[in-house]
Amino acid sequence: MSPILVANNINKTYDEGKIRTQVLTGLDLTIHPGERIAIVGTSGSGKSTLLHILGGLDTPSSGEVWLHDKCLNNMNETQRGEMRNKHLGFIYQFHHLLAEFTAVENVAMPLLMRPKVPTEQARLQATELLEKVGLGHRLDHRPGELSGGERQRVAIARALVTKPSLVLADEPTGNLDYDNAQSVFGLLSELQETLQTALLMVTHDRNLAALADRQLLLRSGQWEQY
Repeated sequence: MSPILVANNINKTYDEGKIRTQVLTGLDLTIHPGERIAIVGTSGSGKSTLLHILGGLDTPSSGEVWLHDKCLNNMNETQRGEMRNKHLGFIYQFHHLLAEFTAVENVAMPLLMRPKVPTEQARLQATELLEKVGLGHRLDHRPGELSGGERQRVAIARALVTKPSLVLADEPTGNLDYDNAQSVFGLLSELQETLQTALLMVTHDRNLAALADRQLLLRSGQWEQY
């Protein structure tokens, strides 16, 4: 089975005046359909930078990222945006829900960004996913009216509404207590398996990482033995 994503020799440096900081060094990664991978590392290890590069939100200083056999490096921002919307879902620690929109409107947003998707169809698909995450009774509530766990479930529904081949999650349970974190991860895993979506999450929580199929340790921008 062909991989969803292949990253080859990813390097990332930042230059500030005469100071050059090497954030990522020579990273390779291959992700296959349905796979569940956890990248573990402390704050400042380069986890989020790597996730942004793999998701086409940032570009490497050198190296290549291939998504469904297409090189993201060779695309302009519009083309990368289209690839993200078609193939990827994103979950962030702090949700990034739009405060002025309801739960169903937030979840429908990725579909409404696609050309020729009727609003009613987008709302229907968003409603179905919110019902699956137990929020069918909260469709018309805005983020400020939801608890932290509920907002995270809305974020999961939004990431999965387009049926992406890969979900990228940045500390998806980092701001939740233990019970809510376990509940959210269990829900995400269940939906991921149902849709045969691959999951790549970055976390500092080794207990959470242990639930993944594969664990990778990132330290000072390089892979180390887990």
